[in-house]
Amino acid sequence: MKKITVLGGGKIGRMVGFLLGTSGDYQVHIGDSDAAAATAAAQIAKGSGSAVDFTSDTQVRSAISGAWGVVSCAPFHCNPLIASCAKAAGAHYFDLTEDVAVTKKVIELSSGARTIFAPQCGLAPGFITIAANHLASPFSSLDTLRLRVGALPMEPSNALGYNLTWSTEGVINEYINECEAVQDGTLVRVPALEHEERLIIDGIEFEAFNTSGGLGTLADSMRGKVRNLNYKTIRFPGHARLMRFLLQELRLSEHRAELRRILERALPWTADDQVVIFVGASGMRDGRLTESSYAKRIGARTIGGHHWTAIQITTAAGVCAVVDLVAQGKGAKAGLVRMEDFRFDDFIANRFGAHYA
Repeated sequence: MKKITVLGGGKIGRMVGFLLGTSGDYQVHIGDSDAAAATAAAQIAKGSGSAVDFTSDTQVRSAISGAWGVVSCAPFHCNPLIASCAKAAGAHYFDLTEDVAVTKKVIELSSGARTIFAPQCGLAPGFITIAANHLASPFSSLDTLRLRVGALPMEPSNALGYNLTWSTEGVINEYINECEAVQDGTLVRVPALEHEERLIIDGIEFEAFNTSGGLGTLADSMRGKVRNLNYKTIRFPGHARLMRFLLQELRLSEHRAELRRILERALPWTADDQVVIFVGASGMRDGRLTESSYAKRIGARTIGGHHWTAIQITTAAGVCAVVDLVAQGKGAKAGLVRMEDFRFDDFIANRFGAHYA
């Protein structure tokens, strides 16, 4: 049985601990800055829990001492320290961050590591990257690859058409920071909340617009292989216009802490959510211009006697499947592992990845 430390006992960390801890193959320890949250998460993971200050090198090192691997479900800005401690401890490292600057620091730390460093293992980046690479692989010449993901309420009840289902800090981050894309074969930076488009999935109309971080390392990996590549977040129509008003006209992009307080005060959390996924690829295949697509909607449901939201299921299943594939020896043995290095078929066949099937 492999010992694994999950840092962060919040919404996602709880389910990561639950999936790994109840699988019979992992001994889980959960660390959180809130001792009560760590204990509660550890209880359903059938493991142990403790209070851990994610900014303390000493406490993080103690929490992962002797662990085979560490999964960071902590706030994204804590990941460089956690990754550094994992490297020193000789533990495999996995995280969920979409933050580009943090991921670059983690990639730098992976150099010379004796263990796996697998950042960005959740939903987007994460599963969406694996699905996009799979959809693109049969094309002899790839023109356009579009990745679209949204975490949304099943029944929108406000003008934004949105409820808080995951990290408010993460949402704000991706709405403000610049986004990576490939345009006409060149890696470029494009502004968030722009290049709005409409799409219909399962007969429902959505909008999609640029947000930061969803491509992960795919933009760099696909350079020279695709003419156009981009990632956009899916929302209900009208959301982008209102967010531009808040962030740009009211200049709340300059006051992130204040914006976070406003959103958390005004937007309710919901347990009845959905995750909407779309990937589209076009180019030359078998001698003719072809377009292929992959679309899926995943809802909240009960697993193991507990109700889990769609964003919990998709994010936790993503990282747990990667942990499992590494434990099975699939992929590289040490150093940086990109999500596009994992085979879609292996992921979907995995007991945790099967939650996407």
